[in-house]
Amino acid sequence: MDRFTARPSIVLHLLLLLLHRLLLVSHPNSGVRGVSDRGYGAELLSLAENEKDWLVSIRRQIHENPELLFQEYNTSALIRRELDKMGVSYTFPFAKTGIVAEMGTGSPPIVALRADMDALPLQELVEWEHKSKIDGLMHACGHDAHVTMLLGAAKLLHQRKDKIKGTVRLLFQPAEEGGAGASFMVKEGALGGAEVIFATHINHKSPTGTISSHPGPTLAAVSVFRANIEGRGGHAAAPHLQRDPLIAASFAILALQVLISRETDPLDSQVVSVTYVQGGGPLNVIPSSIELGGTLRSLTTEGLHRLQQRVKEVIEVHASVHGCKAAVDMNVEGHPSYPATVNDENLHQFAQRVGALLLGPENVKVGEKVMAGEDFAFYQQVIPGLMSSIGIRNEGLGAKHSPHSPLFFLDEGVLPVGAALLTAFAEMYLNEKQELGAERMTQAC
Repeated sequence: MDRFTARPSIVLHLLLLLLHRLLLVSHPNSGVRGVSDRGYGAELLSLAENEKDWLVSIRRQIHENPELLFQEYNTSALIRRELDKMGVSYTFPFAKTGIVAEMGTGSPPIVALRADMDALPLQELVEWEHKSKIDGLMHACGHDAHVTMLLGAAKLLHQRKDKIKGTVRLLFQPAEEGGAGASFMVKEGALGGAEVIFATHINHKSPTGTISSHPGPTLAAVSVFRANIEGRGGHAAAPHLQRDPLIAASFAILALQVLISRETDPLDSQVVSVTYVQGGGPLNVIPSSIELGGTLRSLTTEGLHRLQQRVKEVIEVHASVHGCKAAVDMNVEGHPSYPATVNDENLHQFAQRVGALLLGPENVKVGEKVMAGEDFAFYQQVIPGLMSSIGIRNEGLGAKHSPHSPLFFLDEGVLPVGAALLTAFAEMYLNEKQELGAERMTQAC
C-alpha cells in the first residue's frame, strides 16, 4: 500500500493516457492512427468526388487561358473570385500575381499547401474542345491542375472548418517555370508562421489514383551557364595566324564531360549538358568568337556549386591553352539557379500513411529521384517540406505524354484525388500535432 500511495502521479498519468487512447479510437477524425480513421479517407474522397464537375470546369477555364511567369493575372483573378464565393479570406498580391489564403483558428500550428500557376511557351498539339486559346502558350506541366486541386482543397477545408486544429495557409504561386517565384513568395512573407509545407505534382508515368513520394534529395539543383570565347579571326587558309575559338570551344566541351565521368562520385547524380554552340559564318573564315551554353544539375545544392566552379575553370583554361580568352556567366539573366528539392524524411513517412488511408496501400509508392528542377526547394530552405507526385496516366484518354510536351494531356479524374490529398495533408498533420501535444501533457502529469 505504501508503494501505491508513494507515486500517485504515475497512476494519474496512466489513467490520462488510457483516456486519451480511448478518445483517439472513438473520435472519427482523430488522426491517422485511430482505428475509426478507416472511414476518413472514403469520406474525404466522396466529398471531393461530389465537387468533380466544378473542379473540371475550373481546370478547363485555366487550361484555355494559359499565362506565362509573373503574367498570371487572369488566373489569379479566377482564384480570387472562387475564394470570395467560398468566403475564404486571402491576401493579395504576393510576387506580383500570387495569393495566400488562410483558414482555421489563426493560431499555431500552421501548415502550408502550395500550387504553381504559370504555363509554358508551347503550342498545344492536342485537338480537343478545351485546347489552349492562346497561340504559343500551353499548360503543359499540369499547373492548371495544381491550382484546381488546391482550390478544391480550399473548398473541402472550408466545408470542414470546424475540424481544422490550427491554421492552413494556401499559397497560389507564380513563376515556377524558370522564374523562381517561390523565392519571391518567401521573401514577401507568404509562409507566415508555417512550420511545414506540402505540394503535389502530376506524374505522367503513374496511373490516376496513385501517389508517391521520395525521402531526401528528390529533384535537382539546377542552373544554366553561358560562355563567350574570344580569339582572333581571319582567313581559314592561314590558321597559324589566327587564334581559333572554335578549337578552344571543342576541347572545352569534351573536357566538361570528364567532370562527370572522372570527378563525380559514381553514386552521386550530376549532369553537364552543353545545349548550344553559336559562331562563325563564311565557310572560309575562322570566327573571332564562339558562344556556348547549357545546363548544370546536381541532386545536392552543394554539388551544383562545385560543378559551377569547375565548369568555369575548365572553359577558361582551355580557352587560354589555345590563345583565347573566356568569359563564363553562371548568373544568366532570366534563368535563376534553383536549389535541390530535399524532402523531409518524417513528412515522407507521414505522406505515405495519409496516401494509404485515402487510396489504399497498394496505390502508394516510393517515388524516384528526378534531375528536373523545382522552385519548391526555396520553401524547403526555410521550413521542412514535401513534394509528392500524383498519377495522371490513362492511355485510353491519351494521358501518357511527359510534361513540357505539346502532346501533354491530363486525366481529369486526378482532380478530386488531388483535392482530397491536399486536404488530408493539412487536416491530419494538424490532428497529429494535437495528438502529440496531448500525449506530452499526459506525460508531464
